Amino acid sequence: MSGTMNAQQIMAHATSGVAVEVVLETGSTNADLLARASALTAPLLLIAEHQTAGRGRAGRSWLSAPGDSLTFSLAWRFDGGLQRLTGLPLAVGVALAETLGRLGQQVQLKWPNDLLKDGDKLAGILVETAAGSDGATWAIVGIGLNLVMPDELEQRIGRAVAAVPWLARMDRDTLVAALLDGVAAALAQFANEGFAGFAGRWNLLHAYQGQSVTIVDRGEVLHEGLAAGVDDVGRLLLDTAEGRIAIVAGDVSLRPKD
Repeated sequence: MSGTMNAQQIMAHATSGVAVEVVLETGSTNADLLARASALTAPLLLIAEHQTAGRGRAGRSWLSAPGDSLTFSLAWRFDGGLQRLTGLPLAVGVALAETLGRLGQQVQLKWPNDLLKDGDKLAGILVETAAGSDGATWAIVGIGLNLVMPDELEQRIGRAVAAVPWLARMDRDTLVAALLDGVAAALAQFANEGFAGFAGRWNLLHAYQGQSVTIVDRGEVLHEGLAAGVDDVGRLLLDTAEGRIAIVAGDVSLRPKD
């Protein structure tokens, strides 16, 4: 798995027809594509061998070491405004999880935008948006996926983190092409159906289905109850003592109850 990734090889392996660029190092592939969005005319996948300022949800950092993870962003154009994109990060999670499943790695989803393996975080998704010049919306779908997790980096992250060393042995261009095809197909479906076409698939992959969880905002517990999956717009359904409520993904976090 040594050597740099090759954009031409990735495009040759992929069937989606999306243009691919590979850079050795950048701050954030999401930030780079956001800055270019107004000039884009077609989908574009930007991959960084190393990201020095990767971002997670709610302004958190995404830490990675060169060669140990995949960090990439896909720019995709959607007609209409932001309301059309409700649930998009969850749909991307479904696409990634199903693609990894086809590659022999069973993973689960944590609402709203994490992939878990054996209960620990394997990948994160960050969707950001920019207005196009024609009234459309460009979604920048950023993905960070751990392949191997050195002890030193796990200590810096400060919690147990998952990895997929079996996939780390795969040809990286082939792996990225498979992930690109899975996500691109999901984005095309999402443009037609919204999240409704993904809700049932998401619930099949839900890591905490029927389990007792808390919803936390900046360290404060807002709700607790049994996680009952998501609805057709991606809201988390929570069965509380007062009845079922639906929670919108803002900067809140879901945590299993100890």
